[in-house]
Amino acid sequence: MTIESLGTILSVWAHPDDESYLAAGLMAAARDRGQRVVCVSATAGELGTPEPQVWPSARLSRTRRWESAAAMAVLGVVEHHQLGLPDGRLDAHDAEGRAAVARLFDEVAPDTVLTFGPDGLTFHPDHQAVHRWVGAAWRARQCRARLLFAAMTAPHLARFGDLYERWDVYMTDDRPAGVRPDELALHLLLEGDDLDRKLAALRAHATQTEGVVRSLGLDTYAALVAEEAFVAGSGAR
Repeated sequence: MTIESLGTILSVWAHPDDESYLAAGLMAAARDRGQRVVCVSATAGELGTPEPQVWPSARLSRTRRWESAAAMAVLGVVEHHQLGLPDGRLDAHDAEGRAAVARLFDEVAPDTVLTFGPDGLTFHPDHQAVHRWVGAAWRARQCRARLLFAAMTAPHLARFGDLYERWDVYMTDDRPAGVRPDELALHLLLEGDDLDRKLAALRAHATQTEGVVRSLGLDTYAALVAEEAFVAGSGAR
């Protein structure tokens, strides 16, 4: 599968920086080829801090919107929708989320849709809610678009799984099943300018990435984010 074959892309995620971690290289490559890319963030990520006294939700929401705009500029994505739904509570706003995603499907008429798989990668309830909304819209339109779910490969988890455990990224005792590279529908291994561009987009999300880069070092962080992997989706209920 080539980037060109993806056509118009609708990229739907829960929080600002989800798209930069999981699909920045893909989206930038598509934009460089003149393809339309529409990116969607369900929330502003206003709860995304271990220091709420430093970053009260209103301040963090504003800052993360600015950070997201900077990241989109790096990637060349000029169509970015923020739905403004509450961080950490997407389950309670299911009807609004489903309706918003359905409208975007109709307005954009995508050839390809990027989003989370059923496990949300980290079993985050917000990620899983977005997965359900996208799946519902996709099925209602008779599965006309190609649906791609972000995935972690088995080699990636073997190399970096201990780091994810140390960061306590998983929301349950469950863990994602690593996907074999030969099971992927689309697999990017970024290097050179492409990787530097993704790093610039991620570092624009400074409230989320600055501490991680500092603790890991830039080389290790770059290796961590260099892979973008997607499996063919089936619109799980």
